[in-house]
Amino acid sequence: MDASDLLRNSLLQLSKQEKIRDVIEKAPVSRSVVKRFVPGAERADVVGAAAEIAASGRRATIDYLGEDTTDLAQAQHTRDAYVSLLTALRDEGLTEGGTVEVSLKLSALGQALPGDGNTIALDHAREICEVAKQAGTTVTLDMEDHTTTDLTLDALRELRADFPTVGAVLQAYLYRTEADCRDLAHAGSRVRLCKGAYKEPESVAFQAGAEVDKSYVRCLKILMQGEGYPMVASHDPRLIEIAGALAGQAGRDPRSFEYQMLYGIRPEEQKRIADRGDQMRVYIPYGQEWYGYLMRRMAEKPANVMFFLRGVATKS
Repeated sequence: MDASDLLRNSLLQLSKQEKIRDVIEKAPVSRSVVKRFVPGAERADVVGAAAEIAASGRRATIDYLGEDTTDLAQAQHTRDAYVSLLTALRDEGLTEGGTVEVSLKLSALGQALPGDGNTIALDHAREICEVAKQAGTTVTLDMEDHTTTDLTLDALRELRADFPTVGAVLQAYLYRTEADCRDLAHAGSRVRLCKGAYKEPESVAFQAGAEVDKSYVRCLKILMQGEGYPMVASHDPRLIEIAGALAGQAGRDPRSFEYQMLYGIRPEEQKRIADRGDQMRVYIPYGQEWYGYLMRRMAEKPANVMFFLRGVATKS
């Protein structure tokens, strides 16, 4: 095991340690750091953050933190949280034209429940999509580990029958993703392309960072040349530059695709991209489950640790 694997595994273990969470949560310095990347645990916190993002010319997508729910009441609570959030965003005038949308994890909505988990999660997602539609915005289905990819894409097809603007997330580190991009590069489709956030086996995913980057570019080329709406989720300056070049080669209007970055990471670069006339959307997480989110983001790859540490020291 090399140093990066050791760091990743250590962070993933820390994400599960409630005692460590308690220590970090109570430390004054930690609270200020966490707030930089997760605006808060309550709905009012994230609505305020989304309003600030929108005022700066950026867009937003909001994730109510939590996944792998095995309790029906918790799944229902997550559904209700999204319904209340969308109502609050609409009342603040933030949803019109999709300025602020929401991102859903089907496992948080009950997909892992025994028996009818898939049906329960889909029904909950459908209720959220209906409220989003009434509010003038839409929904993107987050992707989780590879064992749920087909289930998530099946849910996407079902939801799009009634809510055609529902978006999907594809992960470039999976071998299958080029084919999935071809399937989804059609008119009306919205696809967020990210590198991938889960520790996947070599049997299904590229392991080397350079191979993941190459796959990302191949997938992005397919999406840019297609008729859908690509969403470029990356903080990598080189990939962002390549995305712009591919969009130019495909003759894309700046409004026909967007860049996406996480809340609190490279905010000045986010504003610069928006100010130059491109669309920039910020992924904003909120809720009580911030600790696991923070640790998992840092565990994605060692470079993310530096992203977060730089965030402590600078506002750029």
